[in-house]
Amino acid sequence: MIYGSTGATHFDQLAKILTGYEITGARSSGLFMGILFIAVGFLFKITAVPFRAAPRRKPPSPSDSISFLTQYMWAPDIYEGSPTPVTAFLSIAPKISISANISRLSIYGSYGAILQQIFFFCSIASMILGALAAMAQTKVKRPLAHSSIGHVGYICTGFSCGTIEGIQSLLIGIFIYALMTIDAFAIVLALRQTRVKYIADLGALAKTNPILAITFSITMFSYAGIPPLAGFCSKFYLFFAALGCGAYFLAPVGVVTSVIGRWAAGRLPRVSQFGGPKACTGHVAYRISCDTDGNACYER
Repeated sequence: MIYGSTGATHFDQLAKILTGYEITGARSSGLFMGILFIAVGFLFKITAVPFRAAPRRKPPSPSDSISFLTQYMWAPDIYEGSPTPVTAFLSIAPKISISANISRLSIYGSYGAILQQIFFFCSIASMILGALAAMAQTKVKRPLAHSSIGHVGYICTGFSCGTIEGIQSLLIGIFIYALMTIDAFAIVLALRQTRVKYIADLGALAKTNPILAITFSITMFSYAGIPPLAGFCSKFYLFFAALGCGAYFLAPVGVVTSVIGRWAAGRLPRVSQFGGPKACTGHVAYRISCDTDGNACYER
Protein backbone atom coordinates (compact mmCIF):
# COMPACT_ATOMS: atom_id res chain seq x y z
CA MET A 1 0.00 0.00 0.00
CA ILE A 2 2.88 2.35 0.73
CA TYR A 3 4.48 1.60 -2.63
CA GLY A 4 1.17 2.02 -4.43
CA SER A 5 0.65 5.43 -2.83
CA THR A 6 4.20 6.79 -3.12
CA GLY A 7 5.99 4.69 -5.74
CA ALA A 8 9.00 4.33 -3.40
CA THR A 9 10.34 1.76 -0.97
CA HIS A 10 13.61 3.31 0.21
CA PHE A 11 13.69 5.11 3.54
CA ASP A 12 15.33 8.26 2.19
CA GLN A 13 12.82 8.54 -0.65
CA LEU A 14 9.90 8.01 1.73
CA ALA A 15 11.32 10.65 4.07
CA LYS A 16 11.36 13.22 1.27
CA ILE A 17 7.81 12.32 0.29
CA LEU A 18 6.51 12.40 3.85
CA THR A 19 8.20 15.66 4.83
CA GLY A 20 8.45 17.62 1.57
CA TYR A 21 5.17 17.03 -0.19
CA GLU A 22 1.51 17.13 0.68
CA ILE A 23 -0.28 13.89 -0.13
CA THR A 24 -4.06 14.09 -0.27
CA GLY A 25 -7.02 11.99 -1.33
CA ALA A 26 -6.78 8.25 -1.89
CA ARG A 27 -2.98 8.32 -1.85
CA SER A 28 -3.03 9.77 1.65
CA SER A 29 -5.40 7.04 2.87
CA GLY A 30 -3.32 4.30 1.29
CA LEU A 31 -0.12 5.64 2.78
CA PHE A 32 -1.66 5.92 6.22
CA MET A 33 -3.15 2.41 6.10
CA GLY A 34 0.17 0.97 4.96
CA ILE A 35 2.04 2.58 7.85
CA LEU A 36 -0.74 1.52 10.23
CA PHE A 37 -0.51 -2.12 9.13
CA ILE A 38 3.26 -2.06 9.59
CA ALA A 39 2.88 -0.62 13.08
CA VAL A 40 0.25 -3.22 14.05
CA GLY A 41 2.46 -6.04 12.76
CA PHE A 42 5.41 -4.72 14.73
CA LEU A 43 3.35 -4.34 17.90
CA PHE A 44 2.03 -7.88 17.54
CA LYS A 45 5.54 -9.28 17.21
CA ILE A 46 6.75 -7.55 20.38
CA THR A 47 3.61 -8.75 22.28
CA ALA A 48 2.15 -5.30 22.91
CA VAL A 49 -1.36 -5.06 24.32
CA PRO A 50 -3.90 -5.60 22.77
CA PHE A 51 -2.05 -7.27 19.88
CA ARG A 52 -0.58 -10.04 22.08
CA ALA A 53 -3.83 -12.02 22.14
CA ALA A 54 -4.84 -15.16 20.27
CA PRO A 55 -7.86 -17.43 20.80
CA ARG A 56 -7.30 -20.83 22.34
CA ARG A 57 -8.72 -23.99 20.86
CA LYS A 58 -9.86 -25.18 24.27
CA PRO A 59 -11.27 -22.70 26.79
CA PRO A 60 -9.69 -22.75 30.24
CA SER A 61 -11.51 -24.66 32.95
CA PRO A 62 -13.02 -22.85 35.93
CA SER A 63 -10.35 -24.39 38.15
CA ASP A 64 -7.55 -22.85 36.10
CA SER A 65 -5.36 -20.68 38.30
CA ILE A 66 -4.77 -18.18 35.48
CA SER A 67 -6.96 -15.11 35.82
CA PHE A 68 -9.29 -13.75 33.15
CA LEU A 69 -6.71 -11.14 32.15
CA THR A 70 -4.28 -13.83 31.01
CA GLN A 71 -6.63 -16.32 29.34
CA TYR A 72 -5.87 -15.29 25.77
CA MET A 73 -2.19 -14.37 25.80
CA TRP A 74 0.05 -16.31 23.49
CA ALA A 75 3.30 -14.93 24.89
CA PRO A 76 3.16 -16.62 28.35
CA ASP A 77 2.15 -19.92 26.76
CA ILE A 78 5.09 -19.75 24.36
CA TYR A 79 7.46 -18.77 27.16
CA GLU A 80 6.33 -21.70 29.29
CA GLY A 81 6.17 -24.35 26.58
CA SER A 82 9.39 -23.53 24.72
CA PRO A 83 12.90 -24.57 25.78
CA THR A 84 14.61 -21.93 27.88
CA PRO A 85 17.19 -20.88 25.22
CA VAL A 86 14.41 -20.44 22.66
CA THR A 87 12.36 -18.45 25.18
CA ALA A 88 15.31 -16.16 25.88
CA PHE A 89 15.81 -15.59 22.15
CA LEU A 90 12.13 -14.82 21.57
CA SER A 91 12.05 -12.37 24.46
CA ILE A 92 15.06 -10.36 23.27
CA ALA A 93 15.70 -10.60 19.52
CA PRO A 94 12.28 -9.47 18.16
CA LYS A 95 12.15 -6.47 20.49
CA ILE A 96 15.63 -5.30 19.50
CA SER A 97 15.14 -5.71 15.75
CA ILE A 98 11.63 -4.29 15.60
CA SER A 99 12.50 -1.37 17.88
CA ALA A 100 15.43 -0.58 15.59
CA ASN A 101 13.14 -0.60 12.55
CA ILE A 102 10.54 1.64 14.15
CA SER A 103 13.29 3.98 15.32
CA ARG A 104 14.64 4.13 11.78
CA LEU A 105 11.19 5.00 10.46
CA SER A 106 10.82 7.76 13.04
CA ILE A 107 14.26 9.19 12.24
CA TYR A 108 13.71 9.31 8.45
CA GLY A 109 10.21 10.69 8.68
CA SER A 110 7.47 11.39 11.17
CA TYR A 111 4.91 8.61 11.45
CA GLY A 112 2.05 10.99 12.34
CA ALA A 113 0.05 11.95 15.39
CA ILE A 114 -2.41 9.07 15.02
CA LEU A 115 0.34 6.45 15.22
CA GLN A 116 1.76 8.25 18.23
CA GLN A 117 -1.65 7.85 19.84
CA ILE A 118 -1.57 4.13 19.04
CA PHE A 119 1.82 3.81 20.73
CA PHE A 120 0.46 5.87 23.62
CA PHE A 121 -2.48 3.50 24.11
CA CYS A 122 -0.33 0.37 23.74
CA SER A 123 2.14 1.76 26.25
CA ILE A 124 -0.48 2.32 28.95
CA ALA A 125 -2.31 -0.96 28.29
CA SER A 126 0.89 -3.05 28.25
CA MET A 127 2.22 -1.51 31.46
CA ILE A 128 -1.07 -2.04 33.33
CA LEU A 129 -1.79 -5.56 32.13
CA GLY A 130 1.82 -6.71 32.46
CA ALA A 131 1.92 -5.59 36.10
CA LEU A 132 -1.49 -6.96 37.10
CA ALA A 133 -1.32 -10.28 35.27
CA ALA A 134 2.06 -11.19 36.76
CA MET A 135 0.57 -11.18 40.25
CA ALA A 136 -1.57 -14.28 39.58
CA GLN A 137 1.18 -16.57 38.27
CA THR A 138 2.58 -19.62 40.05
CA LYS A 139 5.22 -20.79 37.53
CA VAL A 140 8.68 -19.32 37.07
CA LYS A 141 8.57 -18.48 33.36
CA ARG A 142 5.14 -16.88 33.29
CA PRO A 143 6.01 -13.86 35.50
CA LEU A 144 8.99 -13.27 33.21
CA ALA A 145 6.62 -13.31 30.22
CA HIS A 146 4.28 -10.78 31.81
CA SER A 147 7.25 -8.67 32.87
CA SER A 148 8.32 -8.70 29.24
CA ILE A 149 4.87 -7.42 28.24
CA GLY A 150 5.20 -4.67 30.84
CA HIS A 151 8.59 -3.67 29.47
CA VAL A 152 7.04 -3.46 26.00
CA GLY A 153 4.85 -0.75 27.49
CA TYR A 154 7.96 1.13 28.62
CA ILE A 155 9.45 0.70 25.14
CA CYS A 156 6.30 2.12 23.55
CA THR A 157 6.69 5.13 25.85
CA GLY A 158 9.76 6.15 23.85
CA PHE A 159 7.90 5.68 20.56
CA SER A 160 4.90 7.69 21.73
CA CYS A 161 7.13 10.71 22.37
CA GLY A 162 8.10 11.07 18.71
CA THR A 163 11.28 12.94 19.65
CA ILE A 164 15.01 12.27 19.56
CA GLU A 165 15.04 12.18 23.36
CA GLY A 166 12.41 9.46 23.29
CA ILE A 167 14.45 7.38 20.84
CA GLN A 168 17.59 7.84 22.94
CA SER A 169 15.82 6.75 26.13
CA LEU A 170 14.33 3.85 24.17
CA LEU A 171 17.76 2.59 23.10
CA ILE A 172 19.00 2.77 26.68
CA GLY A 173 15.94 0.87 27.89
CA ILE A 174 16.31 -1.82 25.22
CA PHE A 175 19.98 -2.36 26.09
CA ILE A 176 19.31 -2.68 29.81
CA TYR A 177 16.28 -4.91 29.22
CA ALA A 178 18.35 -7.26 27.06
CA LEU A 179 21.01 -7.58 29.76
CA MET A 180 18.44 -8.26 32.48
CA THR A 181 16.62 -10.84 30.36
CA ILE A 182 19.80 -12.68 29.43
CA ASP A 183 20.75 -12.84 33.11
CA ALA A 184 17.29 -14.03 34.22
CA PHE A 185 17.00 -16.80 31.65
CA ALA A 186 20.60 -17.87 32.21
CA ILE A 187 19.67 -18.48 35.84
CA VAL A 188 16.50 -20.34 34.83
CA LEU A 189 18.60 -22.44 32.46
CA ALA A 190 21.06 -23.20 35.28
CA LEU A 191 18.15 -24.41 37.39
CA ARG A 192 16.94 -26.76 34.68
CA GLN A 193 18.72 -29.77 36.17
CA THR A 194 16.91 -29.26 39.47
CA ARG A 195 13.59 -29.29 37.59
CA VAL A 196 12.43 -25.97 38.97
CA LYS A 197 9.03 -25.23 37.41
CA TYR A 198 6.97 -23.49 40.06
CA ILE A 199 7.88 -20.40 42.04
CA ALA A 200 7.55 -22.38 45.25
CA ASP A 201 10.31 -24.71 44.02
CA LEU A 202 12.80 -21.86 44.52
CA GLY A 203 12.43 -22.15 48.29
CA ALA A 204 15.65 -24.11 48.77
CA LEU A 205 17.76 -22.09 46.33
CA ALA A 206 19.35 -19.88 49.00
CA LYS A 207 20.61 -22.96 50.85
CA THR A 208 21.72 -25.04 47.87
CA ASN A 209 23.25 -22.23 45.77
CA PRO A 210 23.42 -18.91 47.63
CA ILE A 211 25.41 -17.10 44.91
CA LEU A 212 22.82 -17.99 42.29
CA ALA A 213 20.03 -16.92 44.65
CA ILE A 214 21.66 -13.53 45.25
CA THR A 215 22.23 -13.00 41.52
CA PHE A 216 18.64 -13.92 40.77
CA SER A 217 17.39 -11.55 43.45
CA ILE A 218 19.44 -8.63 42.09
CA THR A 219 18.18 -9.34 38.56
CA MET A 220 14.53 -9.38 39.61
CA PHE A 221 14.98 -6.22 41.70
CA SER A 222 16.39 -4.59 38.57
CA TYR A 223 13.34 -5.80 36.65
CA ALA A 224 11.18 -4.13 39.28
CA GLY A 225 13.05 -0.84 38.86
CA ILE A 226 14.50 -0.53 42.36
CA PRO A 227 17.26 2.12 42.58
CA PRO A 228 20.19 2.24 42.08
CA LEU A 229 20.00 -0.77 39.76
CA ALA A 230 20.03 -0.54 35.97
CA GLY A 231 16.30 -1.17 35.60
CA PHE A 232 15.57 2.00 37.55
CA CYS A 233 17.86 4.02 35.26
CA SER A 234 16.10 2.82 32.11
CA LYS A 235 12.65 3.67 33.47
CA PHE A 236 13.89 7.03 34.71
CA TYR A 237 15.15 8.00 31.23
CA LEU A 238 11.92 6.84 29.57
CA PHE A 239 9.64 8.67 32.01
CA PHE A 240 11.79 11.79 31.82
CA ALA A 241 11.48 11.72 28.01
CA ALA A 242 7.70 11.31 28.34
CA LEU A 243 7.51 14.38 30.56
CA GLY A 244 9.73 16.30 28.16
CA CYS A 245 7.45 15.68 25.18
CA GLY A 246 4.28 16.59 27.06
CA ALA A 247 2.94 13.06 27.71
CA TYR A 248 2.20 13.86 31.33
CA PHE A 249 -0.16 10.92 31.76
CA LEU A 250 2.38 8.27 30.76
CA ALA A 251 4.89 8.95 33.52
CA PRO A 252 2.46 8.59 36.50
CA VAL A 253 0.96 5.43 34.98
CA GLY A 254 4.47 4.03 34.53
CA VAL A 255 5.40 4.82 38.12
CA VAL A 256 2.23 3.19 39.49
CA THR A 257 2.64 0.06 37.37
CA SER A 258 6.29 -0.15 38.42
CA VAL A 259 5.22 -0.16 42.05
CA ILE A 260 2.64 -2.87 41.33
CA GLY A 261 5.19 -4.86 39.35
CA ARG A 262 7.60 -4.79 42.28
CA TRP A 263 5.33 -7.15 44.19
CA ALA A 264 5.27 -9.69 41.36
CA ALA A 265 8.96 -9.36 40.52
CA GLY A 266 9.94 -9.35 44.18
CA ARG A 267 8.04 -12.56 44.89
CA LEU A 268 10.64 -14.71 43.11
CA PRO A 269 13.66 -13.50 45.14
CA ARG A 270 11.56 -13.52 48.31
CA VAL A 271 10.71 -17.19 47.85
CA SER A 272 14.28 -18.04 46.83
CA GLN A 273 15.70 -16.39 49.95
CA PHE A 274 13.08 -17.15 52.60
CA GLY A 275 11.09 -20.01 51.12
CA GLY A 276 7.35 -20.22 50.59
CA PRO A 277 4.42 -22.62 50.41
CA LYS A 278 4.88 -25.72 48.34
CA ALA A 279 3.36 -25.69 44.89
CA CYS A 280 0.37 -27.92 44.29
CA THR A 281 0.91 -29.90 41.11
CA GLY A 282 -2.35 -31.87 41.27
CA HIS A 283 -0.71 -35.17 42.34
CA VAL A 284 -1.73 -36.91 45.55
CA ALA A 285 0.85 -38.94 47.46
CA TYR A 286 -0.13 -42.24 49.09
CA ARG A 287 1.81 -44.24 51.69
CA ILE A 288 1.63 -48.02 51.54
CA SER A 289 1.72 -49.98 54.78
CA CYS A 290 0.80 -53.51 55.74
CA ASP A 291 -1.27 -54.73 58.66
CA THR A 292 -0.59 -57.82 60.75
CA ASP A 293 -2.36 -60.05 58.23
CA GLY A 294 -0.17 -58.86 55.36
CA ASN A 295 -2.90 -56.82 53.68
CA ALA A 296 -1.79 -53.59 51.99
CA CYS A 297 -3.31 -50.41 53.34
CA TYR A 298 -3.14 -47.14 51.43
CA GLU A 299 -2.95 -44.01 53.52
CA ARG A 300 -3.33 -40.62 51.91
